[in-house]
Amino acid sequence: MENETQSLLPKNRSSNPSYSTPEGLELRSFRLGLNWFCLDQSNLWKVSLSWSFFFVLAIGVPIISHYVLLCSNCDEKHRRPYDAVVQLSLSSFAAVSFISLSSWARKYGIRKFLFLDKLCDVSDKVRKGYAEELQKSMKLLCVFVLPCLAAESAYRIWWYATGASQIPYLGNMYVSDIIVCALQLASWLYRTSIFILACIFYQLTCHLQILRLEDFAQVFQKETEVRSILAEHLRIRRNLRIISHRFRLFLLLSLVLVSASQFFALLMTTRTTTAVNIYEVGELALCSISLVTGLFICLRSATKITHRAQAITGLAAKWHVCATINSFDEADGETPMAQIVSPQMYPVDVDWESDEEDEGDDLDNTKLVPIFAHTVSFQKRQALVTYLEHNRAGITVYGFMVDRTGIHTIFGIELALLLWLLNKTIVNLT
Repeated sequence: MENETQSLLPKNRSSNPSYSTPEGLELRSFRLGLNWFCLDQSNLWKVSLSWSFFFVLAIGVPIISHYVLLCSNCDEKHRRPYDAVVQLSLSSFAAVSFISLSSWARKYGIRKFLFLDKLCDVSDKVRKGYAEELQKSMKLLCVFVLPCLAAESAYRIWWYATGASQIPYLGNMYVSDIIVCALQLASWLYRTSIFILACIFYQLTCHLQILRLEDFAQVFQKETEVRSILAEHLRIRRNLRIISHRFRLFLLLSLVLVSASQFFALLMTTRTTTAVNIYEVGELALCSISLVTGLFICLRSATKITHRAQAITGLAAKWHVCATINSFDEADGETPMAQIVSPQMYPVDVDWESDEEDEGDDLDNTKLVPIFAHTVSFQKRQALVTYLEHNRAGITVYGFMVDRTGIHTIFGIELALLLWLLNKTIVNLT
């Protein structure tokens, strides 16, 4: 496989317009982030380094930490009865995310995977919006990870500082505790970040298609041939099928693992023989927050793009109705009418939109569209609307459409489990 295809971020970007646009599509922060987590697998040496870090931080350190530092003889505040659930959950998600990222890098490379090679075919507005989203990706990763890392660091430092005499150590107690604490924090940061990073990858690919759908919706505001509208919609549907196929296993495993982790944590904390307090359950609650956050990023992106794609059908139907009404009004000679010049737009005096408008509904509003009845025949418009009604685009997981009904149900369940766990933690704070 060629280096450009293998490399997560090819060095030579100047020859490809999808890397250097007038708006400044830079991947420096993205490259630094991937290198920081050892996810660049462009050659054999980097592949070996990447897998070595994965086995050490995602498997080795958690296993040693659990069996050596379980501290079953410690006092009540320093026991870790839920450590097995925490370590297993984080390592499972790290494994799924790392294997997925490695597979994507090996098959496509980041250039093709993020559709950067297709940016030369889109408008400047889409390229600019995608460049801004790409530049914010690493900042978004820090926003989700750093607060949890601060809480985890505080807990670890407190645990070692107050229980140093009870915790097993090797050689010098203070040096041993500092090294082990640093390794545990590095392991936690690596496993959490790699899962959130995979979710951000998914969000990026979805965001590009959302921008393309918003740009595609503008074709109904100008004089356009039905042939070009259909061709662009077919390209977008193909991209959505590609995204659905690439991420379907990752999304399904994430949903199953998050649900299983939450249910298992719920069963363990509701046992009558278990004393629940923040010292024991705090780390489990922090783990649940990180996992549910990553799942929410994926589900929100999938639902948003599905909603935008399906809103195109309503927009096309509105365009067809306006054009048809205009055609019949011009043909009606019994009622005196002012001369209508095409294109025409019907005015709307009443604002039907609520003050709290959802940002995903901007394609489905009450503003009527320009009329081009003279340039697009009724049969062509009707055929286009019929096609859109029977070929609804969106994100699917093994054939099941990810829409708002699904995300409300799934996120309601996950949030209920998380809030139950947080309630158990906060109520027993004292």
